[in-house]
Amino acid sequence: MPSVTPDGKILFTLVYIVKDGKTLMLHRVKKKNDIHQDKYNGLGGKLEAGESPLECCIREVKEESGLDVKKAFFKGHLLFPKFDGENDWMTFVYRVDEFEGEINQDCVEGNLIWIDNDKLTDLPLWEGDKIFLKYMFKSEIFDGVFHYENGKLVEHKLSFLNS
Repeated sequence: MPSVTPDGKILFTLVYIVKDGKTLMLHRVKKKNDIHQDKYNGLGGKLEAGESPLECCIREVKEESGLDVKKAFFKGHLLFPKFDGENDWMTFVYRVDEFEGEINQDCVEGNLIWIDNDKLTDLPLWEGDKIFLKYMFKSEIFDGVFHYENGKLVEHKLSFLNS
């Protein structure tokens, strides 16, 4: 059962694995009725009851890619109000620079692909991802709110906690 806050926010992690100037992205093409269908995302998913965001980061990376996280950097919080039309999604964003193992290409949600960092925003991403992704490789920790309506970004705010 996923973790939900008392006010109904569903808790997620979003993880970007980085190596040699590339980021591992998940092209969401395999799962039926996927809100992310045909988009590229980082790895991650819903926190399970009693699980911390970091524990979820490590578990989701292992489940989706087969990789073992050795070092994760917290990059920020993102809130997506009524993202699915009903629920607020609170997302904890991480960057992973150190990991072990080989990529398992049997991910049930899509295809795992290494993308050059300078090409990330050329991919079919959520519009808001193009805004915060440029900070994944900088020292800033961000806090943002991204409002979508019918799959389109209508408003956003991005602040930085350590700048």
